[in-house]
Amino acid sequence: MATINRFEDIEAWQHAERLEREIFKLTLEGEFAKDFSLKDQIRRSTGSVMDNIAEGFERNGNKELILFLSYAKGSIGEVRSQLHRARNRKYITEDVYEKLYEECLSISKMIMAFINYLNRSDIKGAKYKVQDVEIQR
Repeated sequence: MATINRFEDIEAWQHAERLEREIFKLTLEGEFAKDFSLKDQIRRSTGSVMDNIAEGFERNGNKELILFLSYAKGSIGEVRSQLHRARNRKYITEDVYEKLYEECLSISKMIMAFINYLNRSDIKGAKYKVQDVEIQR
Protein backbone atom coordinates (compact mmCIF):
# COMPACT_ATOMS: atom_id res chain seq x y z
CA MET A 1 0.00 0.00 0.00
CA ALA A 2 1.29 3.45 -0.89
CA THR A 3 2.28 5.88 1.81
CA ILE A 4 -0.57 8.11 2.85
CA ASN A 5 0.53 11.55 3.97
CA ARG A 6 -2.84 13.26 4.13
CA PHE A 7 -6.44 12.12 4.17
CA GLU A 8 -6.91 13.34 0.59
CA ASP A 9 -4.52 10.54 -0.46
CA ILE A 10 -6.97 7.87 0.74
CA GLU A 11 -8.73 6.32 -2.25
CA ALA A 12 -12.01 5.81 -0.38
CA TRP A 13 -12.03 9.51 0.56
CA GLN A 14 -11.44 10.49 -3.08
CA HIS A 15 -14.37 8.36 -4.24
CA ALA A 16 -16.56 9.66 -1.42
CA GLU A 17 -15.78 13.22 -2.49
CA ARG A 18 -16.85 12.46 -6.06
CA LEU A 19 -20.03 10.81 -4.78
CA GLU A 20 -20.78 13.83 -2.59
CA ARG A 21 -20.51 16.15 -5.61
CA GLU A 22 -22.82 13.91 -7.63
CA ILE A 23 -25.40 13.69 -4.84
CA PHE A 24 -25.30 17.44 -4.27
CA LYS A 25 -25.90 18.14 -7.95
CA LEU A 26 -28.66 15.55 -8.12
CA THR A 27 -30.49 17.04 -5.14
CA LEU A 28 -30.67 20.44 -6.83
CA GLU A 29 -33.02 19.09 -9.51
CA GLY A 30 -36.74 18.41 -9.82
CA GLU A 31 -38.83 16.96 -7.02
CA PHE A 32 -35.72 15.89 -5.10
CA ALA A 33 -34.90 19.56 -4.52
CA LYS A 34 -38.32 20.07 -2.91
CA ASP A 35 -38.02 17.17 -0.45
CA PHE A 36 -36.00 19.11 2.09
CA SER A 37 -35.82 16.27 4.60
CA LEU A 38 -34.43 13.58 2.28
CA LYS A 39 -32.29 16.08 0.40
CA ASP A 40 -30.67 17.26 3.63
CA GLN A 41 -30.30 13.75 5.00
CA ILE A 42 -28.56 12.30 1.92
CA ARG A 43 -26.28 15.33 1.66
CA ARG A 44 -25.28 14.98 5.32
CA SER A 45 -24.68 11.24 4.93
CA THR A 46 -22.42 11.63 1.91
CA GLY A 47 -20.52 14.40 3.65
CA SER A 48 -20.19 12.23 6.74
CA VAL A 49 -18.36 9.54 4.76
CA MET A 50 -15.67 12.03 3.76
CA ASP A 51 -15.56 13.75 7.13
CA ASN A 52 -15.19 10.58 9.18
CA ILE A 53 -12.33 9.34 7.02
CA ALA A 54 -10.64 12.74 7.40
CA GLU A 55 -11.22 12.96 11.15
CA GLY A 56 -9.97 9.44 11.79
CA PHE A 57 -6.82 10.06 9.77
CA GLU A 58 -6.09 13.36 11.52
CA ARG A 59 -6.17 11.68 14.94
CA ASN A 60 -2.83 10.04 14.01
CA GLY A 61 -3.55 6.61 15.47
CA ASN A 62 -4.72 3.44 13.78
CA LYS A 63 -7.27 2.57 16.46
CA GLU A 64 -8.96 5.93 16.02
CA LEU A 65 -8.72 5.67 12.23
CA ILE A 66 -10.34 2.24 12.29
CA LEU A 67 -13.13 3.56 14.51
CA PHE A 68 -13.85 6.50 12.22
CA LEU A 69 -13.59 4.31 9.12
CA SER A 70 -16.32 2.16 10.66
CA TYR A 71 -18.43 5.32 11.09
CA ALA A 72 -17.78 6.18 7.43
CA LYS A 73 -18.83 2.67 6.43
CA GLY A 74 -22.07 3.16 8.37
CA SER A 75 -22.65 6.48 6.62
CA ILE A 76 -22.20 4.97 3.18
CA GLY A 77 -24.82 2.39 4.18
CA GLU A 78 -27.13 5.28 5.05
CA VAL A 79 -26.59 6.76 1.59
CA ARG A 80 -27.53 3.43 0.01
CA SER A 81 -30.74 3.33 2.04
CA GLN A 82 -31.55 6.92 1.11
CA LEU A 83 -30.99 6.09 -2.56
CA HIS A 84 -33.69 3.44 -2.22
CA ARG A 85 -36.06 6.10 -0.92
CA ALA A 86 -35.14 8.53 -3.70
CA ARG A 87 -35.78 5.84 -6.31
CA ASN A 88 -39.05 4.76 -4.69
CA ARG A 89 -40.25 8.39 -4.71
CA LYS A 90 -39.23 8.65 -8.39
CA TYR A 91 -36.70 11.42 -7.71
CA ILE A 92 -34.06 9.43 -9.59
CA THR A 93 -34.24 6.97 -12.46
CA GLU A 94 -33.38 3.32 -12.11
CA ASP A 95 -30.17 3.91 -14.10
CA VAL A 96 -29.04 6.72 -11.80
CA TYR A 97 -29.96 4.63 -8.77
CA GLU A 98 -27.92 1.65 -10.03
CA LYS A 99 -24.87 3.80 -10.83
CA LEU A 100 -24.86 5.53 -7.45
CA TYR A 101 -25.70 2.37 -5.54
CA GLU A 102 -22.75 0.55 -7.15
CA GLU A 103 -20.46 3.46 -6.29
CA CYS A 104 -21.62 3.23 -2.68
CA LEU A 105 -20.88 -0.50 -2.61
CA SER A 106 -17.44 0.17 -4.08
CA ILE A 107 -16.66 2.79 -1.43
CA SER A 108 -17.89 0.45 1.30
CA LYS A 109 -15.54 -2.27 0.04
CA MET A 110 -12.62 0.17 -0.09
CA ILE A 111 -13.27 1.23 3.49
CA MET A 112 -13.49 -2.39 4.66
CA ALA A 113 -10.28 -3.29 2.82
CA PHE A 114 -8.53 -0.35 4.51
CA ILE A 115 -9.85 -1.44 7.93
CA ASN A 116 -8.61 -4.99 7.30
CA TYR A 117 -5.21 -3.68 6.22
CA LEU A 118 -4.90 -1.54 9.36
CA ASN A 119 -5.96 -4.43 11.59
CA ARG A 120 -3.17 -6.60 10.12
CA SER A 121 -0.57 -3.83 10.22
CA ASP A 122 2.04 -3.48 12.96
CA ILE A 123 2.04 0.28 12.45
CA LYS A 124 0.17 2.01 15.27
CA GLY A 125 0.08 5.54 13.86
CA ALA A 126 2.08 8.74 13.84
CA LYS A 127 1.25 9.73 17.40
CA TYR A 128 2.98 6.59 18.68
CA LYS A 129 6.30 7.27 16.95
CA VAL A 130 9.16 7.95 19.32
CA GLN A 131 10.90 11.14 18.36
CA ASP A 132 14.63 11.54 18.78
CA VAL A 133 15.16 14.08 21.51
CA GLU A 134 18.58 15.35 22.44
CA ILE A 135 18.87 15.70 26.19
CA GLN A 136 20.93 18.68 27.31
CA ARG A 137 23.15 18.09 30.36
